[in-house]
Amino acid sequence: MLEANWFCDTAGEFMGKTIAEKIISEHAGKEVSAGEFVVANVDLAYIHDGTGPLAVRQMKEMGLEKVYDTEKALVFLDHASPCPRQELANAHQMLREFASRTGATLYDVGRGICHQIVVESFASPGDLIVGADSHTTTAGGLGAFATGMGSTDVAVAMALGRTWLRVPETIRIQASGRFPPGVYSKDLILHIIGQIKAKGAVYKALEFTGEAVADMPLPERLTMANMAIEAGAKAGLFPTDDETRRFLEEMGRGEDFRPIASDDDARFQKTLKIDVSSLAPTLSVPHFVDNVKTIDEIGEVKVDQVFIGTCTNGRLKDFHIAKEMLEGRQVSPGTRLIIIPASQRIYLEGARDGTWEALATAGGLVNSPGCGPCVGVHQGVLADGDVCVSTQNRNFKGRMGNPNAFIYLASPAVAAATAIKGKIADPREFF
Repeated sequence: MLEANWFCDTAGEFMGKTIAEKIISEHAGKEVSAGEFVVANVDLAYIHDGTGPLAVRQMKEMGLEKVYDTEKALVFLDHASPCPRQELANAHQMLREFASRTGATLYDVGRGICHQIVVESFASPGDLIVGADSHTTTAGGLGAFATGMGSTDVAVAMALGRTWLRVPETIRIQASGRFPPGVYSKDLILHIIGQIKAKGAVYKALEFTGEAVADMPLPERLTMANMAIEAGAKAGLFPTDDETRRFLEEMGRGEDFRPIASDDDARFQKTLKIDVSSLAPTLSVPHFVDNVKTIDEIGEVKVDQVFIGTCTNGRLKDFHIAKEMLEGRQVSPGTRLIIIPASQRIYLEGARDGTWEALATAGGLVNSPGCGPCVGVHQGVLADGDVCVSTQNRNFKGRMGNPNAFIYLASPAVAAATAIKGKIADPREFF
């Protein structure tokens, strides 16, 4: 493993602000600094079919009958899409009725995962976003302060358009160098989590900077922001740049771009420096995300299922990596390859450019947009003793529906190499 270089910035009088402090100051209507408790306006609040029923019940108990803005209060049916069981279908029915009654914007089954739709259609640099799901942090890849909260807090935010929070200190991650072939941002964020551990950034903001970040495509930034919570972070933040602008223009929202970055004299609690040119393909091994090893440290592990998708790595770029590796090859006999795009937009784009045909021809199973087996509800629940390599963000016991199974977290490249070999495999031999 690479050696982390930690140090505290203490010299000089603090004058500047971090990205987190800037965004929260703007939404609190006053200048704030790390450690302060504030009430702030929110730009977007959302729930999904896992957390939504509780939020709806809490609103009713508090006597909150309306949402503050029908276009900024969102309801997603994505975790069980479509429903595999009666009780989940009833939960969907409840949320559809809530959206109809309040005017909240509903994204029904098949539209995609909440976090992906938010970055495609809603999140903008400088926004303050709350969601009743820990991976709301994904939108930080666009320079938004996006954070997960409990269902009660999000219910209040949906009804009143405001929330309370403590302004987090910021840990800066400076990533230098260039990624070697077969190594991606998923490897970097897993490496970081392995370094600082699951509680290393509790209620802190992680801010990602450096030349490796400046060169990083937007989809890969979203992967890192998504997994900031796995180190305990309140938010994962990227400064905006031409790549941010390009993505927003591609989504038809170029006018939403604004420059946002920490001030040169902003105070960071700590800084971690990493040279990505020294990274190797990296995995989280069962049963904790911070139980991290490089591909070279993992022996021969037979794999029963490979899953490429989720809010972490379910974007078109991820599937293109898998497509390039699998074209002209076949999934190993005895190994299942499940492919699930994160949104309907990605699903349609993959259909137009032949991605799904190529992956299906290689032996993959392509499903409709949604969370799929990530949360262990359907579309790939594991059997006793099964080993799965997945591009998702968590590998806790039972995460994919069976506490007697084993989940390894990896990049789409490692996942594709594994599908070809039928065992955990190094993607670098395919480049």
